[in-house]
Amino acid sequence: MKVAIITGISGQDGIYLSKLLINKGYKLIGTTRSCELFDYSNFNSIGVKKSDLIIEELDLMVMSNIVSLIIKYKPDEIYNFAAQSSVSKSFEDSIGTFSFNTNSVNNLLESIKLTKPNTKFYQASSSEMYGESDSLPIKISTPMRPISPYAVSKVASYFMVKTYRDSYNIFASNGVLFNHESPFRASNFFTKKIINSAFLIKEGKQKFLEVGNLHIKRDFGDAKKYVEAIWKLMQQDKPMDLIICSGQSILLKEVVEYVFKKLDINLNLITINQEFFRPNEIFDIYGDNSDAKKILDWDYDCTFFQVLDILIDDEINKRSLN
Repeated sequence: MKVAIITGISGQDGIYLSKLLINKGYKLIGTTRSCELFDYSNFNSIGVKKSDLIIEELDLMVMSNIVSLIIKYKPDEIYNFAAQSSVSKSFEDSIGTFSFNTNSVNNLLESIKLTKPNTKFYQASSSEMYGESDSLPIKISTPMRPISPYAVSKVASYFMVKTYRDSYNIFASNGVLFNHESPFRASNFFTKKIINSAFLIKEGKQKFLEVGNLHIKRDFGDAKKYVEAIWKLMQQDKPMDLIICSGQSILLKEVVEYVFKKLDINLNLITINQEFFRPNEIFDIYGDNSDAKKILDWDYDCTFFQVLDILIDDEINKRSLN
């Protein structure tokens, strides 16, 4: 039986990866900042029972705690999803974002080196690292030009993973994921925020939707499918860094208008608020997923409108139960 640890297990990627690993017979340990506040409801909704998981409290800023956890469970694989992952919030708290997102990764890598160097390590890297690139689609070799504190922190962690891989022969891989969505996406992220607001407007609980710059394009995909690629990346004979994305970008304006039209809401209720504009912005970004498809034998061919349909239908089902 393989043993895996997932940090940040309560996020959308951790939830879907839990289901995948349990189905494959893994012993699974998830880490959280507070066991007392841990919520199993999202796991239960996809058939993951409380008894399927071992949940441990872990402060990733304290390396001795990580060392103790690795000694206790002797994991074959560690998947690191823990991070301050909001780009907007990183502008408000640049020091906290950089400190946690870099030190947590350093502590994990050093703990593996000291205690169980044959443990495979996955780092959740981000398309934000590439910034406003002169060349699209983004490839793994595209020069990185981060333009937010969040992106800078992810670049630092990306290269620390490479450093430990090259210097200490540790199996450490970066999965560079572009935007990916699911019903478990946190409410402060763009797509979930749009869908939630649209339903509130339809129910008469909100008058209009305030948004920032909608003339921005992003590469959106399906979190459930991306998690399959993450697991396949960790099953390779050699560690590597790969882009995981849909391969196409879509205007945020199209996303908002699709949701409103799907719910039969007047588009005039969408208002632009300059206060929501970021200090620095990437206007168009999409990736090249050909290596992921070829190397991992990964199949991805859905459009983001299909993903939006899943998210909207899920929200309809949730509200019908309440």
